[in-house]
Amino acid sequence: MGRRNAGGTFDQFSTFPNQLHRVKEVSIFNTATNEEIKGGQVTDVYFERTQKILEENNVDKKVRMEVRAKNLPSNSPGILTGLDEAVQLFEGTEMTVWSSPEGSVFFPYEPVLMIEGNYRGFAPLETPLLGLICQASGISTKARIITEAAEDKPVFHFGSRRMHPAISPMIGRSAYIGGCDGVAVTKTARQLGLDPVGTIPHALILLLEDSTTATGMFEEIFGKDVDTVALVDTFGDEKFEALENAELIKGLKAVRLDTPSSRRGDMLEIAKEVRWELDLHGFTNVDIFISGGLNEETIPELNEVADAYGVGTSISNAPVVDFSLDIVEIEGEPISKRGKKSGAKQLYLCEGCNNRTVRPFGEAERNCPQCGGKAEPAMKKLIEDGEVISDYPEAKAIREYSISQPFEK
Repeated sequence: MGRRNAGGTFDQFSTFPNQLHRVKEVSIFNTATNEEIKGGQVTDVYFERTQKILEENNVDKKVRMEVRAKNLPSNSPGILTGLDEAVQLFEGTEMTVWSSPEGSVFFPYEPVLMIEGNYRGFAPLETPLLGLICQASGISTKARIITEAAEDKPVFHFGSRRMHPAISPMIGRSAYIGGCDGVAVTKTARQLGLDPVGTIPHALILLLEDSTTATGMFEEIFGKDVDTVALVDTFGDEKFEALENAELIKGLKAVRLDTPSSRRGDMLEIAKEVRWELDLHGFTNVDIFISGGLNEETIPELNEVADAYGVGTSISNAPVVDFSLDIVEIEGEPISKRGKKSGAKQLYLCEGCNNRTVRPFGEAERNCPQCGGKAEPAMKKLIEDGEVISDYPEAKAIREYSISQPFEK
């Protein structure tokens, strides 16, 4: 039971015999504010209790903590993402942070971040830190897996509707860094410096009662600035709707196949048939855009005929990267819990043969053990005593760096 108050929130009540008790006042949407996240209010309670115990007993020690993942989704490498928000989390604290660049490819057991500072100040930030990078990295990793499957075909992210709208910009940014060529949500696209990508929904065709009418109206209003793509599976056979749109819509760029699973049959054969008929009737310049339920398993066979893909749920609902964060040094002395290697570590990358080696942090540089070439430390200092010490790159530059790296199991 509840009611909306003048401030736009709901007052919630619990009802008992003959009385009404106000329980709490909550926001309309179940989200935390920037201040609550950065202030450590969105944290597991045992960190709050740990902080209280240490404060009451006047205990505080300088520690080094490292972030790594033991396993990765789909048995593939991972793409480190979410550091832009992690930087905001640590800015203004007393923490010093080393990190691999955002967009970096990483493998199991490789450190991707190291955090140094007094533990009491850090404790409430562990939960939000892991939340920021675990989900974002999972989405980027899945996007890379899918774009690799698509080979040279563009992939556009259409999956924000499957997740809470408050995190839509994070989802789209992560998908873009992972390799997607564009995103559908306007706010996300603008933040990335892109134009949003989208075609026509079935709803418009249903309201206008005809595919070509909807496509024609779209072209008339948006055709000068946006490629016209006809959705050809709402009422009739994909082949005939594709031909009708190609004949009537002068500036048609592509036809989109989004056939529901209950009517789909063999999507490859449907796409081949559409391609054959378009070519036979002289519309070789009209592309085929496929969407609906796609993933890295269904895309490869469609590459034979598809020109581009729209991928949603399989990216936005990607498994998280299960990063863990562990103390590895206290007051300069190596220490760790069982099952973890003590001491701060660094990942060294060979410029020549791409060999990857994990060695003690701060160790004198050595040549690559595989080819003898120069091995460079992957993690660089990003934040010093809460101050960001370099300009943070834009998403486009991060994406270019990310997709330039080999992505092999």
